[in-house]
Amino acid sequence: MTIADDAARAGLTKVGGRPPLREYVTEVWNRRVFIYSLARFKIESENQQNSLGMFWVILKPLLNALVYGAVFGVLIGPGGRPPHFVEFLIIGIFVFEFFSQSWTAGGKAITSSSALVQSLAFPRMVLPLAAVVERFLKFLPTVAIMLVFLIVTGNPISWHWLLIIPAIALFFVFTCGLVLVTARLCVHWRDLNNFLPFITRFFFYTTGIFFSIEERFGPKPPSAAHPDGLPGHPWLVTLTDYQPVHEFLSLVRSALLDGPTYETNSAYWLYATLWTVLLFSFGVWFFWRAEERYGRVD
Repeated sequence: MTIADDAARAGLTKVGGRPPLREYVTEVWNRRVFIYSLARFKIESENQQNSLGMFWVILKPLLNALVYGAVFGVLIGPGGRPPHFVEFLIIGIFVFEFFSQSWTAGGKAITSSSALVQSLAFPRMVLPLAAVVERFLKFLPTVAIMLVFLIVTGNPISWHWLLIIPAIALFFVFTCGLVLVTARLCVHWRDLNNFLPFITRFFFYTTGIFFSIEERFGPKPPSAAHPDGLPGHPWLVTLTDYQPVHEFLSLVRSALLDGPTYETNSAYWLYATLWTVLLFSFGVWFFWRAEERYGRVD
C-alpha cells in the first residue's frame, strides 16, 4: 500500500494534479467569463497610461498599414499591385496583425505568468486562451474600420461580406490551437520565445500580405510578360494553397473584394476547416498533457 493509495482511500486528491481531459475542458469552459474579463482588463491597463487611451487599438494597425503601403506600394510598382491594392493591403495587415500578436503573446502566456501559475490552482489553459481573446477584442474594432473603409473607397456592400464571420471564427479557433501548442513548447524550451518574432515575420513576408501570390508567381501565357519580370512558379502557388494563414487571408479578401483576383479556391473552406479542427483538437490535448508541469515553471 503506497501513500498515494492511502490518500485515495481517504478521498484526498493531488494538489495541482491533471484531471481527465473532459473534466479539464469543462473547467476551462466554466471559466469563460474569467477569460473574457482578464483579456478586457489587460487591454484597459495597457492603454490607460497613454494620452490617446483605447484609440491605440485602432491607430496601431492603421499606422502599420500606412507604413507598409507607402514602402511596398513604391517597391512593387503599379504593374505588380493587385486590383484594389489599398483595400487588399489593409485587410491583410489587419487580419495578420491579430494572428501574429496572438501567437507571440499566447506563446509566452505561461512563462510570463510564473508567479500566478505557481500560487493558484486553476486550469492553466485559460492563460493562453485569454491572450488570444485579448488580441481578438482589439481586432474587432479594426474589422469595423476595415468595412467602413471599403464603403468609403466605393466597394459595394454585399451579403457576401457576411462570409467574413465564419472565416474569422475559424481563424480565431485555429489561432487558439496554435497558441496552445506553442505555449507548452515555450515552457520546455524558453528560447522559442525569442524565435517567435522571426517566425511570424517569415509568415508575414511569405503569405501574400502586400502582394498576390497567385498573380506574382502564377503561370503566365508565353506572350505575356510577368509584371515584375519574374518567371511564374506554379508549384509555389500550389504549395501556398495548403498554407493555412494564406487560406484564411484569401477567404476574408474574397468575401470583401470583387474581381477575378479574389475568386478564391472553394476548397479553401474545406482546408481551413480541417486545419482548424485538427490543430485545435491537438492543441487542447497537447497542452493538457503537461498540465502538472506548468506549476514548476522557474
